[in-house]
Amino acid sequence: MLSCLAKLRGYVASAIVLSATLCTPLALAATTDPDQALVLNGRLTQGSLIRAQLPVGSQITLDGKRLTQNGQGKFVFGFDRDAGLTHTLAWQLPDGSQHTRTLDLAKRDYVTQRIDGLDQKMVSPPAEVTARIRKDAANVAAARATISAGDALFTGFIWPAEGPITGVYGSQRILNGTPSRPHYGVDVGAPTGTPVVAPATGKVTLAADLYYSGNTLIIDHGMGVFTTYLHLNKMRVKVGDTVEQGEQIGEIGATGRATGAHLDWRLNLNNQRLDPALLVPAR
Repeated sequence: MLSCLAKLRGYVASAIVLSATLCTPLALAATTDPDQALVLNGRLTQGSLIRAQLPVGSQITLDGKRLTQNGQGKFVFGFDRDAGLTHTLAWQLPDGSQHTRTLDLAKRDYVTQRIDGLDQKMVSPPAEVTARIRKDAANVAAARATISAGDALFTGFIWPAEGPITGVYGSQRILNGTPSRPHYGVDVGAPTGTPVVAPATGKVTLAADLYYSGNTLIIDHGMGVFTTYLHLNKMRVKVGDTVEQGEQIGEIGATGRATGAHLDWRLNLNNQRLDPALLVPAR
């Protein structure tokens, strides 16, 4: 177990060191091309959320797909866990000039974890809970369906909980000998009752007890960016609440399918599952 955790910590540290100049707030540490007026903030790697800005009224595409600016010219895009390594960002400025940039991503290597001794019904749930699982999935999708106008995601994020990193984004878990889909969050291990705070300002869109993830919160940070908090012991906010960065939203627990007390923290851009660890300082 210790060697596994050491490997996980080493993985996180190496990932963040490479991104140290790019995953801080947009106004503080961004790369700028004065000639093309483009600002990019985020690590060019698989699993990354990119926050960007161009003059208001620009027309922007990523690999031919249109991206939408807000009223300040800000826009966001992301790269999946297994995204290809070469992408094309193209834009037309309000003066009609056209520009392109090739984005070359760093390829990531993902950790494999083995977890044995799980109750088999949590690995392969019984038929009688199928309806609940489908309802849970529909509720989660609805909680992420609205693209709000806020842009709190352009501020710096903080860690939502204190504790060692016990699981990382993209890792493949083998449950009772059966490979599962990749893990799309970062796990923070800590005792039950440890405070969980909002890493950035946002609005709560889900506060529910779900079959797999137990007590679960979703926060909308604007522009299609949502963070999720799984396995909570208690939830201290409700749907519709606006929470400020650093405000307590819950407590770490072991509800749902969990082998011990921890926070599973996740990041979504619309339907893309991204790595929240790339938004915060290294541990």
